[in-house]
Amino acid sequence: MLQALMNLLSLCLKPFGHGRSSSSSDSKLESFVGVSKEGKDGLLWYRDVGRYWPGEFSMAVVQANQVIEDQSQIESGPFGTFVGVYDGHGGPEAARFVCDHLFRHFQEYNIVKKIYWDLKDGILHVNVMDWEVSTYWLCGYAAISAETHGVVTSETIQRAICATEEGFTNLVSELWSTRPQMATVGSCCLVGVIYQQTLFVANLGDSRVVLGKKVGNTGGIAAIQLSTEHNANLEAIRHELKNEHPNDPQIVVLKHGVWRVKGIIQVSRSIGDVYMKHARFNREPINAKFRLPEPMDKSILSANPTIISHPLHPNDSFLVFASDGLWEHLSNEKVVDIVHSNPCAGSAKRLVKAALQEAARKREMRYSDLQKIDKKVRRHFHDDITVIVLFLNHDLISKSAVQTPPVSVRSALER
Repeated sequence: MLQALMNLLSLCLKPFGHGRSSSSSDSKLESFVGVSKEGKDGLLWYRDVGRYWPGEFSMAVVQANQVIEDQSQIESGPFGTFVGVYDGHGGPEAARFVCDHLFRHFQEYNIVKKIYWDLKDGILHVNVMDWEVSTYWLCGYAAISAETHGVVTSETIQRAICATEEGFTNLVSELWSTRPQMATVGSCCLVGVIYQQTLFVANLGDSRVVLGKKVGNTGGIAAIQLSTEHNANLEAIRHELKNEHPNDPQIVVLKHGVWRVKGIIQVSRSIGDVYMKHARFNREPINAKFRLPEPMDKSILSANPTIISHPLHPNDSFLVFASDGLWEHLSNEKVVDIVHSNPCAGSAKRLVKAALQEAARKREMRYSDLQKIDKKVRRHFHDDITVIVLFLNHDLISKSAVQTPPVSVRSALER
């Protein structure tokens, strides 16, 4: 009995949807979830529509860099739904690390500790209903039992982010003698968690989530930005940095019309970028352009996320999570209007193409000509762009208890 329980817990620690062998029961679960097959069109990867616990989703990403620096994921299961958009800079390593580790830390803090607590009390309730028994179903129902106490909170999300930051810093330390440039790699981090009838949003950097909200019975839709951005081009962020570093007149510098922290980087919060957080990494042999002229007596960048909780309302129609590559070309209102005015299927791909069309227009070129430009050169026209659209079914959300198979999807462009 004890060994069976330990095996169950071991499976719970794995990210949903990864490491499964192919079987007829797995095929049934995939069919039940209704996840559509993905597609690829040149540098664009997309999943037009899929089903998750409280509705449908659409997902797309287009590559501009030589090696794509954006990563993203959707994880949906008994705990609710987890969405992550990770916009890397300086290289792909930090975004990949976040995608590989953040959700696992989220599971550890929000599920496993409660399961151990239940086991300590000698109780583990498993309800398999009439479905074909599998360890993944057992894991799911164990998690439901664990989460009846409401363990998803802003604090536990923050702890998962801090654990991911600590893990990446340790990795940089381990690789310092062979790959010191890892100290200059970082990633923005946008996370959304739907738990019961609440949406939690945590953000580091300048990715963004916008809510499409129905306006009464008018048929109209309003765009409501839910995330707080940390970019030195925002006056509020410059004010924040100056307050935190009152004795540093160069904490923000205007270079070529763009405000940058220490004249180097636009975002003020991120995972990674440890050369701006720990003095031991701000030295040779990292590139001279990253080294500060004066000693660093305190961390300049932060990995402390801004977190909000938003009680979901029946008029909340959909959520658009995206890296800043989308928002530099399309306004919140334009994005919400595009989603609202078209079918759910293909929403994310439609938004990416709208951003590319606008990027082409700004350069006075045709969209078809932009499509012919290969990665790396494409970066002169637009950034990597990641978009995830979640459509909200409030009949399902109001039921709270999740009894659907897990979903696990990651963007799948070549690394």
